Amino acid sequence: MRYYVHLSRAEAPITVDVIELPDGALDVRVEDRRVDVDVLPVGDALSLRVGGHVVDLTVEGTPPDLGAIASGHRSYVRVESDRSRAAERARKSGAKTLEKLVRSPMPGRVIKVVVGPGDVVEAGAALIVVEAMKMENEIKAKAAGKVAGVHVSVGDAVEGNAKLVSFE
Repeated sequence: MRYYVHLSRAEAPITVDVIELPDGALDVRVEDRRVDVDVLPVGDALSLRVGGHVVDLTVEGTPPDLGAIASGHRSYVRVESDRSRAAERARKSGAKTLEKLVRSPMPGRVIKVVVGPGDVVEAGAALIVVEAMKMENEIKAKAAGKVAGVHVSVGDAVEGNAKLVSFE
């Protein structure tokens, strides 16, 4: 597995490749240089032997942002794997496509249409007002964009997840 370790925001990440061998040993390469590493769990910590030096390591936080305490020194690092980077890219690209269509979060009746095709709106701008259970619910844009179409009219009954507004 390839990891990208950011020691500070200003510097480029360090590339670390870790492969677990069939015998349980680790093949570790830092920036394509092989490093002799053994890892042994000791309670909540890890005892690492790196190139002949032994370091006790405690990690706090949740990936990708971690606090690492080794030899009495605390550092904050960002550790990303190829998998976590791919998942983040997929999440972001999925979010972009979802922003192109605004759907009704609940069933109700459309009581006001605020925008029309061609309107340019900012994030947080009101688009549609849906009445549900005698309460008015203002549906807002999650991102800035240009309205491509409005799929409902005042008085329409809509189901939950019904298409309301689409963006270019």
